[in-house]
Amino acid sequence: MREEIERKYLVRSEGWRALATSARSLRQGYLAKGPGVTVRVRAAAGEGRLTLKSRLSGPSRMEFEYVIPPEEAHALLEGYAGSCLVEKVRHAVPCGERLWEVDVFGGLNEGLILAEIELASVEEPVQLPDWVGREVTEDPRFYNQFLAEQPFGQWPREERERCTLAR
Repeated sequence: MREEIERKYLVRSEGWRALATSARSLRQGYLAKGPGVTVRVRAAAGEGRLTLKSRLSGPSRMEFEYVIPPEEAHALLEGYAGSCLVEKVRHAVPCGERLWEVDVFGGLNEGLILAEIELASVEEPVQLPDWVGREVTEDPRFYNQFLAEQPFGQWPREERERCTLAR
């Protein structure tokens, strides 16, 4: 178990792409959700993970994560997550001494690009690269669980345009 402190931002330009050092495709779905807690299964590059997350406050949550065989992850996604899936390519983007993760969403969430950074404490200051836009950490519409149920591609066009390569 660990406390995860993460801040999330819209991406406003393609400037991060030249800095990316790796990328991996992720497919994830939600098996259970309730007030303040979710159970997620993720399949990526020959591995599976089962994760329980519980929101504490602000950008903090408790996270329990377990490696599971990839075939079990796929079976859980196919058998229990239904059509509520999130597909994305996660890029590692070093910036100074920090590592950002940039998620380029596909499938029903195509067009959405988010940048995340994990912090050691809630008070830790964040130096934003010039390609990072508006913070959406507290906006539940940008939680992967929400995107699985109400995909970005189904949002009103005006709202999608405000979030695409955010201004």
